[in-house]
Amino acid sequence: MERWRGQDIEAFDTERRVVALTFDGGADATAVAPILETLAEEDVPATFFVTGRFARAYPEQVRAIASAGHPVGNHSDTHPPFSSTPDVEIRAELSRAEASITALTGEPAAPLFRFPYGDRTDYDIRVVNDAGYIPIRWNVDSLGWQGTSEGISAEVIRERVLDGLRPGAVVLMHVGAHPQDRSTLDADALPGIIEDLRERGYGFATIPDLLAEE
Repeated sequence: MERWRGQDIEAFDTERRVVALTFDGGADATAVAPILETLAEEDVPATFFVTGRFARAYPEQVRAIASAGHPVGNHSDTHPPFSSTPDVEIRAELSRAEASITALTGEPAAPLFRFPYGDRTDYDIRVVNDAGYIPIRWNVDSLGWQGTSEGISAEVIRERVLDGLRPGAVVLMHVGAHPQDRSTLDADALPGIIEDLRERGYGFATIPDLLAEE
C-alpha cells in the first residue's frame, strides 16, 4: 500500500510489453458473456471493477468472472461521485461493495478500487487508501460506453487503444450495453484489440500482476 499511497494509477512503469485490459460493471451485464468468451478463447487475463449494486443484481455474472480467474475489484456500492461524498459515506460505499463482491467471488476485492466516473480529489484518494485500497485509473478510455449514437464504432475503439499503447498501459472498457442504442462496442472490439496488440508484440497482464512487479 505505501508504495502506491496518494496515487490514482493511470499506467504502470514497466519495461514489459504488456497491457492491462480492465472492464467496469455498473449499469448492466449485457456483454459479460461475450467478453468472457473472447478472453477464454484468446487465453487473455483481464481485471474487472464492479459496484456492489451490480454484484447484487448480477450474481451469476460476477461468479462467472471470478470462476474464469479474472480479479474483481471494488467500484463503490452505488457509483456516486466521490468528490461530493462525505468521508463516512465513502467508507460505507467501500464496505458494502466489498461485502457483496466477496460473497460471490470468495476473494477480497481489496486492494483493487476504481473511482466512479473517475471522479476524485487528492483527499478522496487518501480516504480510499486509509480504507485499504489502491485506486486504479486508466490511460486509455475506449469510449465504447458512448455507443453508436455518439459516433463510436469498434474500429474507433481499436484505434484509440493503439493510440494509447505503451508498456504498462491500462485500458478502460465496460460490460454493459448503451442505455439507448443497446450497443456493446467494447465486447465487439475486443477480439480485434487482442489481435492488434499481439501483432505489435504485446501481451496481457492483470492489475494485481502489475502491482506485484513494482
